[in-house]
Amino acid sequence: MSDTITKTEATGGRLTSAARGGRPRRRKLTFDRVTFFLAFLGIPLTIFVLFVLMPFVQAIFWAMTDWRGYSPDYNFIGFDNFIKMFEDEVFLKALRNVALLAAVVPFVTLTLALGVAVAITLGGPSKGPVRGIGGASFYRVISFFPYVVPAIIVGLIWAQMFDPNAGLVNGFLTRTGLDGFEAFAWLGEVSTAMPSLMFVFVWGLVGFYAVLFIAAIKGVPAELYEAARIDGAGRFRTTLSVTLPSIRDSVQTAYIYLGIAALDAFVYVQALLPNGGPANSTLTISQQLFTTAFRKGQFGYATAMGVVLAVVTLVFAALVFAVNRLTGGGEDKKVKGPRRKAPPAGVEQGALPAGAEGGAR
Repeated sequence: MSDTITKTEATGGRLTSAARGGRPRRRKLTFDRVTFFLAFLGIPLTIFVLFVLMPFVQAIFWAMTDWRGYSPDYNFIGFDNFIKMFEDEVFLKALRNVALLAAVVPFVTLTLALGVAVAITLGGPSKGPVRGIGGASFYRVISFFPYVVPAIIVGLIWAQMFDPNAGLVNGFLTRTGLDGFEAFAWLGEVSTAMPSLMFVFVWGLVGFYAVLFIAAIKGVPAELYEAARIDGAGRFRTTLSVTLPSIRDSVQTAYIYLGIAALDAFVYVQALLPNGGPANSTLTISQQLFTTAFRKGQFGYATAMGVVLAVVTLVFAALVFAVNRLTGGGEDKKVKGPRRKAPPAGVEQGALPAGAEGGAR
């Protein structure tokens, strides 16, 4: 006799509404439920609408005007600002520059940050328990230090270090025998201005994301690394097969935040190359927006640039989510138990064969 009780028997022979294929019964709105929704959904939603959606809608409206910024007079001109923008070679150059920054800076920064994090947390002895290198706390502080310094200070410091006549970079290179770098203008050459800007960007942010990845790796179960080590996986293979899949969400979040920072890139660029660099080689949309609004007084046109920058940022975030989804991220990984074999013919489910009751007689 089976010791299981069917769902129908448990409910006295009556089927529930869900079992009959109908909709589940709605829960009544009580005072507690209403106050919960108002406090934890209504208030944040109201704040989001007032301070995010409404300003964005207003920006779209002002982008379709010729508002000068310092007077209440304006004319509605429709999409003329957007048409003018995409016919402007300077703006298109700025758009290409931020696209290059968004493609290179996050990838290089996160690759270096992940390497530092893995070395600190998993770079210990190859035998025994998986642990990090000695003095890991010291290396975490050192790597995080550049992020503590304000970005504008970082930009000004590196602007002095790249100085062609008195900068430490040229001084160090010439001392090592590279005389070709004497009085070399790192920020004054088209071929080196953008790489120099990227270097400063990466230098200033790699420490923060290294600490972020260290915290994420600390949350990975040690049993996974022990199993990989038993299977003979090396450090590089363990990083690809265990570490990266385990901290995938952290990498995705970091990539989006760093991409947004690269698309903006106002502080570093303004400190290093306030005029957009040689031949606008480092000009960004935020720089062009600032110049158009506050130096030329074309606030409507500048607002249109801001709308385009916001759309580009949303597209970048959507691409990151899409790539993560296509490569297997965001899926619920459920652990499935072993399948039970079907009982032999003539044997009921759950019944034991003769002589298999077990126990002493």
